[in-house]
Amino acid sequence: MDRRHLSSTFVLLLFISFFSEVNPASFKIVNKCRHTIWPGFLSGANTAHLTTTGFVLKPGKSRTVTIPKSWSGRLWGRTLCGVDSSRKFVCQSGDCGSGQIECSGNGAKPPATLAEFTLNGAGGLDFYDVSLVDGYNLPMLIVVKGGKGGNCSATGCLLDLNGACPSELRVARQNGGGGVGCRSACEAFGDPEYCCSGAFGTPDVCRPSRYSLFFKHACPRAYSYAYDDTTSTYTCAGADYVIMFCPPPYSSQKVFGARKDGALLPLVNKSMIYISSLHANGASLSGLLQLQSTVPAASFTMAIFLFWQLILTL
Repeated sequence: MDRRHLSSTFVLLLFISFFSEVNPASFKIVNKCRHTIWPGFLSGANTAHLTTTGFVLKPGKSRTVTIPKSWSGRLWGRTLCGVDSSRKFVCQSGDCGSGQIECSGNGAKPPATLAEFTLNGAGGLDFYDVSLVDGYNLPMLIVVKGGKGGNCSATGCLLDLNGACPSELRVARQNGGGGVGCRSACEAFGDPEYCCSGAFGTPDVCRPSRYSLFFKHACPRAYSYAYDDTTSTYTCAGADYVIMFCPPPYSSQKVFGARKDGALLPLVNKSMIYISSLHANGASLSGLLQLQSTVPAASFTMAIFLFWQLILTL
């Protein structure tokens, strides 16, 4: 092989490598809630900043954001937002403290359901998860579009847990009304055992608590505590992503399309249904309505449909 051919081959490989490296991903943010939300973004350290860090999203609307290929960070939804007496923009859940719709480098105040991403990480894979480690405020679903490698599975927390939240973790709406969030035990009590800190700072010592198991039981694929990696981190490569707020559990399979979902855990635990309007003042952990695993699939489908229809009318 002559020098000229080697040179042209090198240039071609460099060209392909350059464009595959900088090819961006797209995040389609979809609001299926019956109310307006304000998505917020926070970029990780030493990663590219986005063209937006927050915006308004009306019910039924979507917005696509272009994401740099090697981006890492998180996004979440803010609710019950408006301008206060000092003309600052504030939200009752997920507030980022910037005083404006754009979060401008600020993260969410717990509790908040988080979608976390590291794109083009180890082995060229995207790593993504939905985390309840900082608590919960909105149902959320991540669905992969395109991509290859990894398992490319959907993940999220599809159930509305604000009504089912244990009373000691529940965050109530200002001026009365229902719950707007469910705190983690770490946020609520500050105990190292719940925070996986201090003497409990390693995975062999910090174990799931009864509170983290509440989240895990309801949302098996979501992160429920700091060392929940094995069942909660998902991978893909070269993909685009749909991040949906308030996804209906009974129709979630339609969103997945033809992709085979190979994850070991279900998105929704079909043995746990909770009618939040029956317990508007919060519940203890023992206050959950359990459906036995022997319930026929058709009965469960109808139950989850009626449950979600009820939630959407609140």
